[in-house]
Amino acid sequence: MRIRATVAAVTGALALAAFAAPAAHAAPATPYTMNVSFSNLKIASAIKVGASNKVSTAYSYTLTHGTDVKATAADFYSDAYLYRGSLDDPTATVEGDDFATCKVATSTTLTCTGTIDIYPFDGDLTADDAGKWTLAAEATAFNGQNPSKPDYSKVGFKDQGGMATTSLLRYSTLNTDAAPEPVKKGKTLTVTGTLARASWDYNKYYGYGTQSVQLQFAKKGSTTWSTLKTVKTDADGKLKTTVTASVDGSFRYVYAGSSTTSAVTSAADAVDVQ
Repeated sequence: MRIRATVAAVTGALALAAFAAPAAHAAPATPYTMNVSFSNLKIASAIKVGASNKVSTAYSYTLTHGTDVKATAADFYSDAYLYRGSLDDPTATVEGDDFATCKVATSTTLTCTGTIDIYPFDGDLTADDAGKWTLAAEATAFNGQNPSKPDYSKVGFKDQGGMATTSLLRYSTLNTDAAPEPVKKGKTLTVTGTLARASWDYNKYYGYGTQSVQLQFAKKGSTTWSTLKTVKTDADGKLKTTVTASVDGSFRYVYAGSSTTSAVTSAADAVDVQ
């Protein structure tokens, strides 16, 4: 996650990103509000993040600027980012490793694309960060100023929040095991499994307790699944239930997900009924 540092503008909005710099000092002045607006911001409705691997999610938006804005200049930067809380004073932000790539669409519009990049193993997220986030887009024009020591009064800035929402979800895993195999018709099958989800605090997967999970069955040769019953995980995320063997087919567990955890369907376990 590229480190973000901001200075407060006169309006109270966030003003300037520290472009790839590890730190930023307080600005002696504030940037002026640039004649720029953003629209059509698109991003996935949910982002599933595991315990360790980097996750990147693409976004796109349209940037509209006035004729006085040098939007194609080498020192003009724009990107989109996630935030929580208010735009003026966010409690957390998540953004990309790089700025957006913007291409000229018309004399006053650019089409921009980029990615949100998340590194759970580096401590980007904690369990409290799971759930709904809001998206904003921003642009900064240095107008020839030295980015490391600019006259901020000559730097243009604009950001715009509330453009879309997405959810950061803890990635979940689920498995199914039906036994014994093979089984005689009319005998009891025991179907076990484990539902687990990523911990962003400890970078491991732990069992997800007291969750409702559906047990589904499909006859051999069929792609149609029917729900047999709903089973609740124990405190360690374990699942266990019994069914009566009738015909050859496969069993699987299905978890619908929650506001903080991704949905998941286990691999199917085929059973031969004799």
